[in-house]
Amino acid sequence: MKELFEGKVVLVTGGLGSIGEAIVERILEHNPKQIRIFDNRETELFYARSKYPLDTFPMMRFLYGDIRDKDRVMRATEGVNIIFHAAAMKHVILCENDPFEAVKTNVFGTQTLIECAVQNDVDKFILISTDKAVNPFNVMGATKLLAERLVSATYCNKGTSKTKFGTVRFGNVLSSRGSVLEIWRKQLGDGEKITITDPEMTRFFMTIPESVDLIFEATSLAEWGETFIFKMNSVKIGDLGNVFLELNGASSDQIRVIGSKKGEKMHEDLIFDAESGLTLENKELFVRMPMMDDIDYDTNVRKFGSKGFTPFSMADFSSNNKNILLEKEQIKSMISDFV
Repeated sequence: MKELFEGKVVLVTGGLGSIGEAIVERILEHNPKQIRIFDNRETELFYARSKYPLDTFPMMRFLYGDIRDKDRVMRATEGVNIIFHAAAMKHVILCENDPFEAVKTNVFGTQTLIECAVQNDVDKFILISTDKAVNPFNVMGATKLLAERLVSATYCNKGTSKTKFGTVRFGNVLSSRGSVLEIWRKQLGDGEKITITDPEMTRFFMTIPESVDLIFEATSLAEWGETFIFKMNSVKIGDLGNVFLELNGASSDQIRVIGSKKGEKMHEDLIFDAESGLTLENKELFVRMPMMDDIDYDTNVRKFGSKGFTPFSMADFSSNNKNILLEKEQIKSMISDFV
């Protein structure tokens, strides 16, 4: 990581979100030349200046702007070595209600960043994606799938630019803003029952540190627009709710089942069935290779084989796979630090 970030200029879009903030904190450990936090939340940017005063953090820059605005993005990406693109519309219900706003942010905004990265000869561009992009059932997932495809297609149309691209795809992040644990904490604190859509619904989960580890590993490996997927465990939402209540000294009758929300699936997937022939794996990661006419599968195997990856062998990619579903004691171990 020191070699990756020392003396480099890094831009983090959505840098005030849970993942963006965690990326910034970790990069600060490795002596970057400059970190640019790019966000469209004015109040949070104002307070970020207090968190990172320039006399202590002279490498910090706070850029107000929107990824839909190409002129602003072009200026923000000048002289940048690495872009972490975490800005997105990520809440399923908001994207369902305003689908074209999701398109403008998640699709057009990503394309804007790609074009600016290419024109400014940025070294690396990493998109933060989601498992909801796989077999998408909702607008958010569909727009993130398009964003992934925009990144993977850059190999074919970036011209002579040196920029290398990659995507990370992961599931729900524990204790991130707007996550189920945050919602439940507020509900319990307000004396309300916690709400669960369906006890049998399953979701992939990972911690913020795990997600940042994946993002940085992808940054070191990405070249041709690959998609890197963390091998996550999954949980039943009913089991997660019961363990949450137990850790908070509350009884299981403090659950209110409200039914699935608009756009929600019962189970998520990590990988499309059709992607298995393009996918390699190691102990922690899957890597889905982009479809390129002039680079065949054997070339990918040789390239990533030297980094410990082997041909894909997993038969079931669903969060409902009993081999990766956590038992209640395992869930308790996973979330105890966050509860």
